[in-house]
Amino acid sequence: MDPVELLNSEPHDPKDPDPWVALFLDRSLPMHERTKAAMLVDQRSSARQYMLPVVRPLARLCIILFQCLKIFVPRRFTSSKLLHRLLAWGLKTWVSPEANYLILRHFHVGSEILDFIARNASELNVPTNPICPTELVHVKDEIFLNHDLNLYNFVIRLSRALRDQGRTLSPPAKLDFSGVSDEFPIQEMPNRWTNFLDLQSAIEIFTPMYQLFLTDRDFWRASNSLQLDETIAIYVATLLQAPGLVALVNNRHPLVPLTTMRAGFRLMLHGLSAELLHGFLVECKHGRMPQLARIVAPTLQLPPQPVSGAA
Repeated sequence: MDPVELLNSEPHDPKDPDPWVALFLDRSLPMHERTKAAMLVDQRSSARQYMLPVVRPLARLCIILFQCLKIFVPRRFTSSKLLHRLLAWGLKTWVSPEANYLILRHFHVGSEILDFIARNASELNVPTNPICPTELVHVKDEIFLNHDLNLYNFVIRLSRALRDQGRTLSPPAKLDFSGVSDEFPIQEMPNRWTNFLDLQSAIEIFTPMYQLFLTDRDFWRASNSLQLDETIAIYVATLLQAPGLVALVNNRHPLVPLTTMRAGFRLMLHGLSAELLHGFLVECKHGRMPQLARIVAPTLQLPPQPVSGAA
């Protein structure tokens, strides 16, 4: 069943309310409805409930062991191509349809956020490298590694362009939302009896593989790219003149890097932060943020507001 239909069809018992349904119905955060439903269905799965408590400590133990191994053979097992082939096979074979949907969607969301910043700082001519997978076979194109590289390259290019011109990032006269999409062309995900693994358990399992098959520098950079969420959110908040937007980010600033041991959990926060940021842009694009409509969407034809005291 579609995750949205599944959560909408849940009966409400006031004496035993479903926490997941409450989170789904809550609209305090701007988030794509199907994405939110897929995340909640994935979070309440039996795999996450029973497997994650076992998988997580074992995965973190593997991170410690692989770190010790790399002291002596730092580049012996590194192969990004092999890593991504294993990831593509693992996602297709073991991971749930909801989790795979969330993973592929994340690349679209991240690409569009960077594109929004670049479009609205167009005078700086900062190039982007969008990653827009539509099926799991595209994972073999090293998209996880390239996603991390894109973030750092974008920050470097934008910051150098601003420094060369002796200026800081500032909002344009007219914001461009043309690169912000409501939906993405993602194909149906595999849904066999083996596709049971939830997103968080899959991330915990794949993180030690990521460490093993990448160089120590690549793994450290990938892990700490998660904290660039706050940097990117500051850029978007500056363009929208909405400083409170940074409160949607939970990974905190990369000037104080966190340990790689909790990279799996922080990857979940990274995905949530990106979805909220993109959801905010979609709401602004359609003029559904009345408190910001005058600033961010002056050209949209918003519905007239009722006059106080009118009959």
